[in-house]
Amino acid sequence: MTRVSASETPAVILPTVAREVEEFVAAGGWEQPPQLFALVATSDLIAQQPELRAQLDPESSPLTPIAQDALEGDLGDALAGIEWPPAVTGCALAQEIVVLPPEAETELSHGELDDEAARRFAAEHPARREARLVAAVLRDGSVSCVLRLRGTVEVPEEVVEHPELAPNLTDALLATLRP
Repeated sequence: MTRVSASETPAVILPTVAREVEEFVAAGGWEQPPQLFALVATSDLIAQQPELRAQLDPESSPLTPIAQDALEGDLGDALAGIEWPPAVTGCALAQEIVVLPPEAETELSHGELDDEAARRFAAEHPARREARLVAAVLRDGSVSCVLRLRGTVEVPEEVVEHPELAPNLTDALLATLRP
């Protein structure tokens, strides 16, 4: 695990937290439902639950991800109904997605497909890659995304990090943090 100092700004810490969430979810394998995490200040968590002091170190991990109940139904609708209390500094969502090559995405965007037909097109495309996306956001507007592309016999697993991998998802997560 990467050590970060509690004095580092949350925006610097967020990519580390996003990677930790991805690694936690990855330990459970593939084919998991979307998982939502509250991100709370470790020092606040220890103050509220002193029995966690032996397990958590606010100096090495200033933010602690806390797994939430499973999200049911449409992801957009589920996120639209979430409002975090002030004690939550941020949140992260891990979900499995299908990644298509650019030429397939162009074909998909120019087609006249409804949502179900578009999902079927992506699921059946021969060059698709399964992936796990973790998007993490903080109240200050900081965002971080980690994408793990599932490996195959022919293609090794890859991890890509960039804050703009999922702008619609990070916007939806930021909206859950607004008062």
